[in-house]
Amino acid sequence: MSYISGARSRSVPDEQVRIASTKMDGIGPKKAIQVRYRLGISGNIKMNELTQSQIDQMEQMISQDHVVHWEFQRGERADIERLISLSRYRGIRHQDGSPLRGQRTHTNARTCRKRLNQFKKQNSKSIN
Repeated sequence: MSYISGARSRSVPDEQVRIASTKMDGIGPKKAIQVRYRLGISGNIKMNELTQSQIDQMEQMISQDHVVHWEFQRGERADIERLISLSRYRGIRHQDGSPLRGQRTHTNARTCRKRLNQFKKQNSKSIN
């Protein structure tokens, strides 16, 4: 099993390269096709048919041109931390675990309501 830019690429050996590369964080369908085209890899080739040199070229190209895997996740986390530190509405909703984008919470968003109810129960026990 090989890793390309920290993401497991051979976990799906029977899938085409463009589909398997979209499993990496930060690589979508369009970028996967661009990488495949620039390397000159056929459209029907599967991950287990790639040679080690092709894998190395793909890793080098992806690491140069794209932000993937742990860098991508670190960037997302930094954005959320920035929203929280600025006390923005979205940051507060992230902190509470509530829906961010205007979804209703009266009947849906059960998971966040469970967390809120547990938090309220803990606070009421500590007050008594």
